[in-house]
Amino acid sequence: MCGIIGFVGNRPALALLVDGLKRLEYRGYDSAGVAFFIGGRIEVRRSAGKLVELEALLDGDGFRNRVVDGLGIGHTRWATHGRPSEENAHPHRSGEVVVVHNGIIENYLALKRELFAEGRRFTSETDTEVIVHLIEREHAAGKPLAAAVRASLARLKGSYAICVLSEREPDRIVAARNGCPLVIGIAPHAYFVASDIPAFLSQTRDVVFLEDAEVAVLTANALEVTGFDGSVKVKNVQHISWDPIMAEKGGFRHFMQKEIHEQPRAVSDTFRGRIFPESGEVELGEIPWTPEEVRKIERLSIAACGTSWHASLIGKFLIEELARLPVEVDIASEFRYRDPLVGPEHLFIAVSQSGETADTMAALKEAKKKGARLLSICNVVGSSLAREAQGVLFTHAGPEISVASTKAFTTQLVAFYLLALFLGRRRSVLSKEQVVGRMMELIALPGLIERVLEQEGEVMRIAERFSRSRDFLFLGRGIQYPIALEGALKLKEISYIHAEGYPAGEMKHGPIALIDREMPVVVLAPRDGVYEKMIGNVMEVKARGGMILSIVEEGDMEVAGQSDATISIPRAPARLMPLLTVVPLQLLAYHIAILKGSDVDQPRNLAKSVTVE
Repeated sequence: MCGIIGFVGNRPALALLVDGLKRLEYRGYDSAGVAFFIGGRIEVRRSAGKLVELEALLDGDGFRNRVVDGLGIGHTRWATHGRPSEENAHPHRSGEVVVVHNGIIENYLALKRELFAEGRRFTSETDTEVIVHLIEREHAAGKPLAAAVRASLARLKGSYAICVLSEREPDRIVAARNGCPLVIGIAPHAYFVASDIPAFLSQTRDVVFLEDAEVAVLTANALEVTGFDGSVKVKNVQHISWDPIMAEKGGFRHFMQKEIHEQPRAVSDTFRGRIFPESGEVELGEIPWTPEEVRKIERLSIAACGTSWHASLIGKFLIEELARLPVEVDIASEFRYRDPLVGPEHLFIAVSQSGETADTMAALKEAKKKGARLLSICNVVGSSLAREAQGVLFTHAGPEISVASTKAFTTQLVAFYLLALFLGRRRSVLSKEQVVGRMMELIALPGLIERVLEQEGEVMRIAERFSRSRDFLFLGRGIQYPIALEGALKLKEISYIHAEGYPAGEMKHGPIALIDREMPVVVLAPRDGVYEKMIGNVMEVKARGGMILSIVEEGDMEVAGQSDATISIPRAPARLMPLLTVVPLQLLAYHIAILKGSDVDQPRNLAKSVTVE
């Protein structure tokens, strides 16, 4: 996945494609490519690295000085399946057909086996390549390109936005979406198609948004949109008034806000194609060990920094509950300075969004020296951590641009949940029926996160009330304690307000001395196994005049009745509740930071990836 651009019209396409890709660079990427027509033939050029590498390749081949046709597609790739490389870069080609794709195809391995058995050969590690082979097969059998696309999409499971070219129909782009954004720009005698509006905003502000299960056929003078069943769709043209910077952020004020709202999609993408309720199996193809080797694991050690450390603390709860394995969690910067007791019977897990965190890399190397099995959880294919570990469980958050992590955190929680189910099933701790039940809980989760995001207006009002406070205390128990830490960290990072997260049971061992009428206390109080204990903590805060902001389940009047402000969230199993309780805390930190005039996406003194000790 990452950025798509396409053009068909009465101007040479190549310069417009490269310009569109440059305008999508903010999304993050690790390779790029273009496909364009010259004299009725499709030329494809791809390169690992940044766009300057692709431009150098085009210049070296002399294409930028030649007159190219007014038809082409381009792509910037953020690796999901397969390392960053020229072979894995888009566009992908089979015969006369070329495809670019954003998204994840869940059943690509089964389709790849089918196509391979027919004699088709694959040149990449990507899931995308099955799409181009499917379309080319249907097209070669005599179907027009649009019909071939529709027939092929019927075979796919997963999320995708695609653009397709064919040398047999050198006047059109066929585009389709299901679960990934795709927007069409309308210009005089020309059409653009892209994953995001900024790609063509300098050329037109009139757009048509494709919806899920829609196919568009674009020629220089016509646009036709149909459903996957071929039924014609009538689309409304909208005029975009955003400035280019706002457009890059999808209409959101900051990348952080955009990334908070991307969490339902990111969570879904992380478990998509890995859980199979029909069989009750969790398939983690990135884990290289046999079932027998997995059963020999006696304990787990996890090392991480910052937000990833908070996710790891929750991972400990999940793995110990669902797999019944003892887990130890270390701050990565401390791990190798205590001569840790790890060895061949240990599974060591290093967690980092970027895969480049220096302290986490050092911890992994220390565990490697001691003979442990090595697994990493990270978001960047081809990163140092991914290369160093024996197995990698990739999150599919997509690029995270804001320094303060949000969707990286929630996707790490999903990765730990998948790992816990995987280990629990392999160790026969969980029955098939138990795993299926927990999968169904996970599948419902993105919809519940959407409902929490609908509370943003209420969070804004609460932020206005508390934005002048100088100190905050965040309280949680059990699996909610790491969320208290994460909520405090987010507030500190971007608003520069002093905040502390504490286990609520420790309040009487010191923090209670801080509570007065000037200190907001954020209480995480879902109806879990320690709910009654949290009520006691709320009463303690109330008795000392503290201001209480509570995060409670919908319909809870007991804690809400004792609170100065309340945010309600949907009910969910306790083990998944952290993915809901963290969202209002992210929004709270974001809106307080705005009210204080902070640089939300680039807070002072912080870097996105800490690559030094």
